[in-house]
Amino acid sequence: MSESIIKTKSFELAVSGIKFYKSLVSDKKEFVMSKQFLRSITSVGANVREALNAQSKSDFIHKLSISQKECDETMYWLELLKETNYISVDEFKSIYPQCEEVLKIIRSIIITSKKTHNS
Repeated sequence: MSESIIKTKSFELAVSGIKFYKSLVSDKKEFVMSKQFLRSITSVGANVREALNAQSKSDFIHKLSISQKECDETMYWLELLKETNYISVDEFKSIYPQCEEVLKIIRSIIITSKKTHNS
């Protein structure tokens, strides 16, 4: 069940991220950090999809771990964009909690998977 939730939530995060990226480029004329942000936020869901098609439990955990890292990197870029005043606190709050939610779900799945894998 949590796998389908993470598939949906990570896809929704990517869609939100792409829309956010478009506004950064068109409205703020920020091209460097925003591109890094776009790469990491779309990579979250792509690696979730790879994990769901994993060849083994170890492969599943590995792919989800990559997704976790990409999600954390996305949060880094958002924090940096906020602290350098490219985005407002309200803009930051419009997407950051969604990243936190996805990250928590991914971490939970990894922890559970590791426990069942090692049993």
